[in-house]
Amino acid sequence: MSLLQQDSDQLDDAAKGEELTKGTSHVIWAAAAATVVVSIAIAIYVIAGQKPPISSGVILAVWAHPQHTTTSGFDASGAPMAQQSFDQVFVFTKVSLKNQSDHPIILNNVMTNVTLDDGIHSSYAANKADYDRLFVAYPDIQVTHGPGISPLDTEIDPGQTVEGEIVSSFKISKQQWDARKKLDYTFSFRYQPNLVLTPQLPVIDQ
Repeated sequence: MSLLQQDSDQLDDAAKGEELTKGTSHVIWAAAAATVVVSIAIAIYVIAGQKPPISSGVILAVWAHPQHTTTSGFDASGAPMAQQSFDQVFVFTKVSLKNQSDHPIILNNVMTNVTLDDGIHSSYAANKADYDRLFVAYPDIQVTHGPGISPLDTEIDPGQTVEGEIVSSFKISKQQWDARKKLDYTFSFRYQPNLVLTPQLPVIDQ
């Protein structure tokens, strides 16, 4: 074999290698493009298939009523007992809840959560009967006595919106309440995810 022939063979091998490299590069780019297309298609499918949350709601108003209480000095049977004094804050809340599903949902309980310097303080909302009795026991409360929502076993039909008021009580002083860092509510539904709502309006002090 002559030197000319040898160089020619080497050139042919180099050309073949270059063509192979170009072909491999095209395959890699094609695979990458296909991966991007498939990822976009999956994302569109997932987004399109997502359903809205089971429930939604909005806090319509919040009133806070500080109350200093001194017990009567008698127990339920009329026997004398030591008097006790304590501070508490009643938190009245008007809320609107909507069932966004295609089946009824049942409200199990409502919890009011207040974040103070020492952590989160939570209080279950009173039932509807106790909510109504509160206005009789404390006639100085200036909050409007609107229709109450029972935190237990309130059933909301598909597409229905329920609106009403709840009340929770915290054994804290007005100074502690005024120094709160956060206020929110946890609505628990039977066999469904919780709904957490944060007021987007100022609290009205009474």
